[in-house]
Amino acid sequence: MKKHLSLLLAVLMLAAVLTGCGGTSTEGTDASGETGTETTQTNWNVSSVAGSGTELKFRTGGDQGTYYGFGSVLAQAITTNGNGTKVTAVVSNGSQDNIEQMEFNTAQLGFVQSDVMSYAYNGERLFEGFPYSDFSTVAALYMEQVQIVTCDPDIKSVADLEGKTVSIGASGSGVYYNALDILAAYDLTEDDINAQYQDFGASADALQDGKIDAAFVVAGAPTVAITTLATAKDTYLVGLDDEHIAKLQESSPYYEEYIIPEGTYEGIPETKTVAVVATVIARDDVSEDDVYNICYTIFENMDNLAHDKAKELDVEFAAGVTAVPYHAGAAKYFAEKGFDVPTK
Repeated sequence: MKKHLSLLLAVLMLAAVLTGCGGTSTEGTDASGETGTETTQTNWNVSSVAGSGTELKFRTGGDQGTYYGFGSVLAQAITTNGNGTKVTAVVSNGSQDNIEQMEFNTAQLGFVQSDVMSYAYNGERLFEGFPYSDFSTVAALYMEQVQIVTCDPDIKSVADLEGKTVSIGASGSGVYYNALDILAAYDLTEDDINAQYQDFGASADALQDGKIDAAFVVAGAPTVAITTLATAKDTYLVGLDDEHIAKLQESSPYYEEYIIPEGTYEGIPETKTVAVVATVIARDDVSEDDVYNICYTIFENMDNLAHDKAKELDVEFAAGVTAVPYHAGAAKYFAEKGFDVPTK
């Protein structure tokens, strides 16, 4: 009996050792719907460069948007594994607000739309007469789609928005100008709609309550506000056609055609729209070592980041920004990966 007990204990100890070496295994479902074994990533690549230890405030977006969700994941990953680089994600009103707060040094990092970043750097549109150039690019992360959401099945085109009550983005966000650009492509202006100025969460609530007819949401799909709405009420995305996309790109070439796949939201078919690039920027006075560690932690640990947008990360794409020069710390990292990026 003692021999059997000793043998059993030895087997259990060996199993524990093997489990510790191999990571944690759980039953999961893959993309095809088949059940299989999914291994949780436990090993992080950590930079050998020591960060400053200074807390860096990272302004993101509304708490139901992709900026905040993904930004929080990135901030936690960097703080935990960034060798002394500390980042805290903060809720904000979006791209314009983020840049303005960075100018006041109440934030040192920010998520921005690529078009808004260009406006600020060149003193255009949102920043007409007030250029702000004391920031640099850290990395382009993913495409964010212009999503026109409605619960009215009779709204099938942007042209159908005429005379409707439409949310065109919160004050301080880039969504407002995206909405104006899209409307202009269909020969409509802000005066042709009953414009409301709400963030993603407020827009979704207003759609569910029937207080507005449609809303512009510019964020990486799937977006929490739309996902939640689609589970509560019949929801539709208004697509753009080739003719009007071409017209839009003539005046605003930073828009790229994008297909939102079927199944991104419950019950919503494939939808053609346009997208801009979600980009992280930093104040120029953030240390080179901290920005290097931010890039290193993100791109050397893409498989460890627990967010859908991590699947879209790509080093070559990240190094492809042309509108605003890169921070020296980012340039150092991308040079190690074989990409030369412009700096100031």
